[in-house]
Amino acid sequence: MSGIRRRDFIILLGGSAAAARPLVARAQQSAMPVIGFLSDQNPLGPNSPLIAAFRAGLAEAGYVEGRNVKVEYRWASTKEEQLPALAADLVGLRVAVIVAFGSAVPAFAAKEATSTIPIVIVGGTDPVTYGLVGSLHHPGGNVTGITLIMIELAGKRLELLRDMVPRAATIAFLSGGSRRLMFREEVSIILAAASALGLKLIVLEASRDGEIEAAFTTVVRHGADALIVGASPYLSYNRNKILAQASLHNVPTIYPDRSWAFGGGLMSYSANYVDLFRQTASQYVGRILKGTKPADLPVQRPSKFELVINLKTAKALGLDVPPTLLARADEVIE
Repeated sequence: MSGIRRRDFIILLGGSAAAARPLVARAQQSAMPVIGFLSDQNPLGPNSPLIAAFRAGLAEAGYVEGRNVKVEYRWASTKEEQLPALAADLVGLRVAVIVAFGSAVPAFAAKEATSTIPIVIVGGTDPVTYGLVGSLHHPGGNVTGITLIMIELAGKRLELLRDMVPRAATIAFLSGGSRRLMFREEVSIILAAASALGLKLIVLEASRDGEIEAAFTTVVRHGADALIVGASPYLSYNRNKILAQASLHNVPTIYPDRSWAFGGGLMSYSANYVDLFRQTASQYVGRILKGTKPADLPVQRPSKFELVINLKTAKALGLDVPPTLLARADEVIE
């Protein structure tokens, strides 16, 4: 064989193949798509089931984290000022898609960082109102996803709380702070609902250490009969502290999602966020990874909302849950 014995040729060929295998493995590894996950919240506590649902949705679409897809998580843990740098970091990694979870701020940070990488939002703001997409049916650009419409439900939560506490004349509303983009919209909705029901509304803010306790002191001082907790990353981050304060001061309170009720809160009203996170992964991220353009995926709004009532907490507060309200509940915790 042109001066090379057949045995030596086989050894050389085998050695070349063995040397090539790590290169092939590295090529396959580098070809694994990377998903960027950007949030103003934190990965612990109530958000853990959401991440589990997200992974389940990816699996439905044929993607298993660590096997054929990688997820780079970036959590700001209520420190919104960190989001632009975190978004830029994900863009620098050349991720295939960015999932923006939480308020509108992560979505804005992602959109500011890139006009080409697809962005899938899953959060509580209306993306049309905030200019993230052109329309729900035709989002255009590189942004699409699911809106959880947390804010729009504020008025409905007030109505349900009034049904639970018919004697209530003064209601307090706790917001995550006026710096938030959603603050004015949320307060406007609550004020309109309170006016229609003939209720007095006390608006409170908490966005720094000590302000939650101070807010509950104000609730008691002004004789508020019940409380609505707004949708806010900061309030969600301090969920246990708020639940403890509501229990300590015996304040009937409605919360922005079911995890609060299962944590001991009186009641909650929201979409099922676990289902929506699964859909975000399977119907949006999975399809984008397979080549669908975000502009071709209409933004979804939830069509079903859940009322959860904690009877144990109602009993501790001395409340008799009206049978009509109990009949409307999607889930009752006993």
